[in-house]
Amino acid sequence: MGGGRGRGGKGGRSRTQRRHFRQDRENVWKRPKSDPSSENTNNGDGGKHAWEPFATQNPAFNEYYKEQGIVSPEEWDVFMGVLRKPLPAAFRINASSQFYMDIRTQLENDFMKSLQAEVSDGDELEAIRPLPWYPENLAWHSNFSRMQLRKNQNLERFHEFLKLENEIGNITRQEAVSMVPPLFLDVCADHFVLDMCAAPGSKTFQLLEIIHRSTKPGHLPHGLVVANDLDVQRCNLLIHQTKRMCTANLIVTNHEAQHFPGCRSNKNNLNASGVGVEAEPNISQLLFDRVLCDVPCSGDGTLRKAPDIWRKWNVGLGNGVHSLQVQIAMRGLSLLKVGGRMVYSTCSMNPIENEAVIAEILRKCGGSVELLDVSSELPQLVRRPGLKKWKVRDKGVWSPSFKDVSKYRKTMILPSMFPSGRNYVDTADNNHSMELGEECKDNVDENCEESEVTLLPTGDSRVPAEELDEEVSEFPLERCMRIMPHDQNGGAFFIAVVHKLSSLPALQEKPNSLLENLCSGKSEALVRLQDEVTEDKNGSEINPKDSTDEKFLEAASEADLIDNDLDGPKDGTDEKFSEAASEADLIDNDLDGAALGPESSSAFEGHIPEVDQVPDDRETDPKKAGVKRKKQMQGRWKGVDPVVFFKDDAIINSIKTFYGIKESFPLCGHLVTRNLDTNHVKRIYYISKSVKDVLELNLSVGQQLKITSIGLKMFERQTSREGSLAPCSFRISSEGLPLILPYITKQILYTSLVDFKHLLQYKSIKYADFVDAEFGNKASELMPGCCVVVLRKGDASLDHSKVDESTIAIGCWKGRASLTVMVTAIDCQELLERLVVRMESEERSLVKEEKTSNLVVDEVGDMNVD
Repeated sequence: MGGGRGRGGKGGRSRTQRRHFRQDRENVWKRPKSDPSSENTNNGDGGKHAWEPFATQNPAFNEYYKEQGIVSPEEWDVFMGVLRKPLPAAFRINASSQFYMDIRTQLENDFMKSLQAEVSDGDELEAIRPLPWYPENLAWHSNFSRMQLRKNQNLERFHEFLKLENEIGNITRQEAVSMVPPLFLDVCADHFVLDMCAAPGSKTFQLLEIIHRSTKPGHLPHGLVVANDLDVQRCNLLIHQTKRMCTANLIVTNHEAQHFPGCRSNKNNLNASGVGVEAEPNISQLLFDRVLCDVPCSGDGTLRKAPDIWRKWNVGLGNGVHSLQVQIAMRGLSLLKVGGRMVYSTCSMNPIENEAVIAEILRKCGGSVELLDVSSELPQLVRRPGLKKWKVRDKGVWSPSFKDVSKYRKTMILPSMFPSGRNYVDTADNNHSMELGEECKDNVDENCEESEVTLLPTGDSRVPAEELDEEVSEFPLERCMRIMPHDQNGGAFFIAVVHKLSSLPALQEKPNSLLENLCSGKSEALVRLQDEVTEDKNGSEINPKDSTDEKFLEAASEADLIDNDLDGPKDGTDEKFSEAASEADLIDNDLDGAALGPESSSAFEGHIPEVDQVPDDRETDPKKAGVKRKKQMQGRWKGVDPVVFFKDDAIINSIKTFYGIKESFPLCGHLVTRNLDTNHVKRIYYISKSVKDVLELNLSVGQQLKITSIGLKMFERQTSREGSLAPCSFRISSEGLPLILPYITKQILYTSLVDFKHLLQYKSIKYADFVDAEFGNKASELMPGCCVVVLRKGDASLDHSKVDESTIAIGCWKGRASLTVMVTAIDCQELLERLVVRMESEERSLVKEEKTSNLVVDEVGDMNVD
């Protein structure tokens, strides 16, 4: 059968080998302890080698983009000048955060004024300012780079503010242009949204903000977000980022984006319990109202953030990922409902990765999709129209059309890279095909006719080679948008918005891929059985292939070879090459206690020890963990813990009785665990109705989705000595408390601001030591175990306070002699600071009201005198 699994049958070059290649590459950001280059260097400091900044020039880059005409010759120098400057920091306020208005007020009234003295001479006149195109002043631009924020002592208070709020989840550090694509998706609270290449998760977080924005406390939106990424470690990063959102409407999956499962049920499927009854899920196929297709790319739009790209940049980076980008975009469209909207985006300036991809998917889809004109949306966003013509450069040669490509490079340079997408044929091409057929004869079946090798079927029209000299795309690519760095002092981005009008036609493979497979020993008949997808009038796939099979396409391997050289793989993120890790570290890797793993659920700094932590994704390395651990299976997915509906009525009833949870809060059917052994469940997760429907569908179709994280952590088993004495062995997690709080009628206390602040400060207080003696008595009378302490509003009683979006509550542990806070130290710190800011704001309002009332009294007195 040939010499192994590798391309061309040579030596078994498997996916694992490529992964090891990535891991063994040099980390350019870290200089070795014994740097040979420093031995012969003497800079006047004892012979030590001084750090030198990255070179910010590349002749090949200049030549390429000057020829493509992405900017006019008159503005080239300005364009390059901005590219060489550090990228200003930007961040976004979480619109669904409880304190988002307080944070926005603090930025407008405090930091905008206090930081103004630090502004240096330059183009920017303001230290920080809201981005004018982002709604409601929720996104902010800083005139300081990340390096300045770290090093400038005068900016320390602002820097600490960013770190704290970012860690809590009240703000998200994100490049300004990276915030744009989700805004053009036009997401509503009831939409099913797919983020195909989601890690590190800043755009996913943004999508979750949008669907949660209009919901009230105790309610969940009807929509959901499915966040997918190819790499398991980046899925961990994605989970870490999105956990700050505390949402029950998120599913994180681990698939190749171009092969994301369709999850289409049929009448022969068994139900989730395995009983031979037809499954009746609420949805019969996993289709989405919105798809975000932020694909892997060369990433040269992030040069200001990742200057190392200057030395690595070459033309082959963009050419190498073009095919993969087309595949991902086409898969996204096949998963999109008719009438839905998909946003395609890259952080690259290369038309081969941008306009050429959009032109190709429009060409493949015929009239079933349209490119939308969104120029009237976000009018204050400075953008440029897409290009209608460009050239392809390969091996130092410019090619205005496919007919100009060398016959030896036509397996690498594809017709879809050119504006027309046409596959030109001339006599030389036919002769080359004949020669190629002779070369590949040993790899083709002996009975294969010559025409099977030389005639390459294609959906593209073949025209005479002399028909066109310069190609111009027939599609309205000016509807795409390019965001350039010097237009608004940011990074570069490309965005296109596609609307699905009807079901897609049948799709076939490109001819060059067929040629490549023929040379690797596959018969033409076998090749033609791949990726042929058609849809019915409702957009459902008809007879799709099992897209979860192990497929390792060469397009993917090419993407692997240009993967992130810095600190780990990249796949479909807004930080494609440079800062996958830095987005997790959030503030330039200087977050105290920040980690890429899952967050600590709660830190008991009093009498109760911290609950054991187990990562949700369970992709734990036994060597790193120091213990041997048997990996479980989720259906076909080895090494991933299962997702199991929790149906232990005894435990559920004990939880409902202990906390007095109202019947209006649905628990049955909405609780899941990641452990098949229900007797040793440590965590119980809550899922929304929409996630429940998708999970049931996934079980009915044989678990096609590889789920690494799902739902909101609601209950945790208390394993301490005191916990074993409590009537209920499960406590409410900090993440799940805001959702369930309106439905709790027992184990709940309402306290004054003074005692609430003391709890946050001292973490554990004896009942007799509370300022409000009545509150201390009520606390001592509770059942031992978890309880909830709510900050009382105004003159509300100790027994009741209305729960709304402004309600502040924390979980505590009622022990024998004291009340202990079950909140992490950083959460306590953030709450204290929010309370201080809120109190100061209220005091200012009272003073203002008093002045106003006094003024009115004075005016009335003057009138009486008159």
